[in-house]
Amino acid sequence: MLARNLGSAAPAAGARALAALAGAPPTEQLSVFDGPLKALHRDRAARLPLAPDPLVDVVADRLLDRLEDCRRTFERAVILGGAGAKVAERLAGGRAGIQEIIHVDTSLGMLERARSHAEASSSGRAHPPTRYVHWQPDSEVLPLEPASADRERWLSAASACTGHALKPDGLFLAAMFGGQTLQELRIACTVAQQEREGGVSARVSPLAQVRDGGNLLTRAGLAIPAVDVDEVQVHYRDPMQLVEHLRSMGESNALLKRRLGLPRSVALATAAAYTGLFAEEDGSIPATYEVIYMTGWAPHPSQQQAAKRGSATVSFEDLVADLGTEGDGGSGGSSGGSSGGVSGGSSGTLPSSAP
Repeated sequence: MLARNLGSAAPAAGARALAALAGAPPTEQLSVFDGPLKALHRDRAARLPLAPDPLVDVVADRLLDRLEDCRRTFERAVILGGAGAKVAERLAGGRAGIQEIIHVDTSLGMLERARSHAEASSSGRAHPPTRYVHWQPDSEVLPLEPASADRERWLSAASACTGHALKPDGLFLAAMFGGQTLQELRIACTVAQQEREGGVSARVSPLAQVRDGGNLLTRAGLAIPAVDVDEVQVHYRDPMQLVEHLRSMGESNALLKRRLGLPRSVALATAAAYTGLFAEEDGSIPATYEVIYMTGWAPHPSQQQAAKRGSATVSFEDLVADLGTEGDGGSGGSSGGSSGGVSGGSSGTLPSSAP
């Protein structure tokens, strides 16, 4: 998750935003994810070498492509969680004129790995000064309630605080996995559990839908919200390589009400079902990753505004009639597209990205 042009927001303002967003004290909210376990997953991933990862690379590139498309520059960038080391590396080499980077993460290990990577990759070229901030539930860095450390509250809280912390006309960029991610693994798990146990339990964490991305931007009070979707397929040697890749990204199952342990028979049946249902001719298995990209701007008077209702001077009927008279009986100049600030993105295939 990446926020741009962050100003000095008062913690009280952020706390008020969170209170309005939550609508109830944290103890009364439904908890889905195990926050401490998620932090442990990221700490475990941080102990692994930062190996090349085509999936993380393509997500970081496509996220920051949106920054490259902006005509203005930004002096300060704040990175919140995610693949921060790769994002910081690309920020340093971009044209956005970043003069300072603030890297915030719930995992101290991830921050230490990012620092080491930045020092190693910046030799011989200029690198913006970077501050590394370890966010903890009682930290004042972000005005988040202690119970907001689990994933669904982290998303809502971080976006709400970002909306209040951004300077006017500051840019918020974010990327997260969407609901179609790992659909092959979900199907294989369902088949194996039905066969071996006669029932189904969640083995993959639930993920956000496209509409959730739009809701986050709206709740944060950001202007000109837009949500784009990409689908990327990564091919693995076998299901175990997929599992290792998820662990290296810190994306293992972190459900609060998860089953502890996976019986060996179910694990073997899942691998067999995955291979039997989805294996390619060369024996590799595909895994689908749906990536939701979100863009929003802190409100500013210079931004384009929707025209007042009823102020139009040309009707759609007149426009269609005018377009229909052009050309030689073609389609009238219409083009397919998505509405509501949401667009279906491109799809691609990547080789195995597991270490």
